[in-house]
Amino acid sequence: MSIKRSSIITRIAAAAVAGITVISLAACGSASAANGGTASSGDGSGSGTIEVVASINQWGSVAAELGGDHVDVTNIMTKTNVEAHDYEPTSQDVAKFHKAAVAIVNGADYDPWASKAAASTKATLVDAADTAGIKEGDNPHVWFSAKARNATADAITAAYQKADPTHKDDYAQLNKDWHAKEDALESKIKDASAKTKGLPYAATESVAWYLADDLGMTDATPTGYAQASANESEPTPADIKGFQDALKGGDIKMLVFNTQEASSITDQITSAAKAADVPIVELTEQMSSEYDDLLDWMGALVDRFAAI
Repeated sequence: MSIKRSSIITRIAAAAVAGITVISLAACGSASAANGGTASSGDGSGSGTIEVVASINQWGSVAAELGGDHVDVTNIMTKTNVEAHDYEPTSQDVAKFHKAAVAIVNGADYDPWASKAAASTKATLVDAADTAGIKEGDNPHVWFSAKARNATADAITAAYQKADPTHKDDYAQLNKDWHAKEDALESKIKDASAKTKGLPYAATESVAWYLADDLGMTDATPTGYAQASANESEPTPADIKGFQDALKGGDIKMLVFNTQEASSITDQITSAAKAADVPIVELTEQMSSEYDDLLDWMGALVDRFAAI
């Protein structure tokens, strides 16, 4: 997976924004009127709840927990068969941003289509990567980072309190409850790090890098392969052989495999890992439906890493 992004997606999003702006703003005004004027036109809360849109479901799950009954969260991406940086938004997707009072994107150029759509609206924008000081060019899979999760949760709560000050105390309590769950997750990570600290691992892609770092693990992915993966280019035969040799030689004690990006190349890597009896942790980039929320998902992954 690349940290570079195609300008095609940005142009698609820009065109979609231009095409639906007038229609969506008019629709927001009609919704407000239909609800007896409980909210001003375009504020995304005409139903009495805060309308929230999240580009990816893992951040949407956090938004739902932090808002409780006071929010209505719409997730754009909910399946594991498409990556956010490859996603091409429809005009309906972009329209959802215009109906929202709060928009949550991942940022770090991971979902540029969502950042572009949100920028053209009056919605309060929460950029998860930006809250943690993670910029374009850095690893964008920030939901795996404890620092980013905490910072994003607080930014979402602040956005809710701004949009709905009447329930400010409710949002504060929901935030406290969420942090208690995050603290429990971080305690689990700390306990697991007793087994994983310093463990050399390699990855077919740098998806779970932040989680592995929180676990104290050492990234031993061969440089040539890692750079090719980060640049979304094909690793050379020498890169692939170097990876296979490192697995066979015992330099790598765990392989992290993003099943969303399975290919003939990753087949060669996973086959080498199996032949060398190197444990494989499989995961997906997007949160699958088997998990209730982001923290539930992260907790399950910690268990997998610790079980190796």
